[in-house]
Amino acid sequence: MLRFMPVGDSMTIGSAGEHTWRYRLWQHLRDTYGGPFTLVGPRETLYDKTVDAPASYAYADPDFPRAHLAGWGEGWQHMVPLIGDAVRDSGADVLLVSLGLIDLGFYTNAEQTAANVTAFVAAARQANPRIHMVLLPVIPNIRAQADPPFAAQVTLFNELLAKAAADLDEPRSPLLLASPPPEYDIHSDTYDGTHPNARGEHRIAEAFAVAMHQAWGWGEEYGGH
Repeated sequence: MLRFMPVGDSMTIGSAGEHTWRYRLWQHLRDTYGGPFTLVGPRETLYDKTVDAPASYAYADPDFPRAHLAGWGEGWQHMVPLIGDAVRDSGADVLLVSLGLIDLGFYTNAEQTAANVTAFVAAARQANPRIHMVLLPVIPNIRAQADPPFAAQVTLFNELLAKAAADLDEPRSPLLLASPPPEYDIHSDTYDGTHPNARGEHRIAEAFAVAMHQAWGWGEEYGGH
């Protein structure tokens, strides 16, 4: 049984009434992976905007493994102290990580955020020396269009993330940098310039699926949209 743990921010936890990209990727792997797998993690909820808390189970389709480690407003720096126990407790084999927008927007600059990536990888490997990781670059949101310094930080962080993925990769614990979702358009793939709508969910799921298929031969080409 292969255990995938989605790790992310608001784009990964999703909010009440959504499918989430986690669901879209689970559908894809269910149909193409060819072996037993599941999604794991210490959390299951969606974010409920009406109460400003991760308190909802109102998935558009709740019939899938809903476990994850994602939080609205959480970034690399928030996940560093959590990832070790999350990996140990869940037996995770693969981390699917989409983080960084929150860090750069509110907490740390690109270099500090990259340092937290290194700390995250070390903590995950301490918990499971054979953990596989797929890292998704930060997808520039609507703020990046209106705030050139923020856009520059996103670009710099993505460059540092690519370097970290290359430098920290090792045979027993592969570190894979996914390509940004192809032709991702914040006007047609999000509902507010940041958070994915149904089409955006498919594009993010596709980015992870394509990376794993091309690098490790898992699953097939993405056909979810």
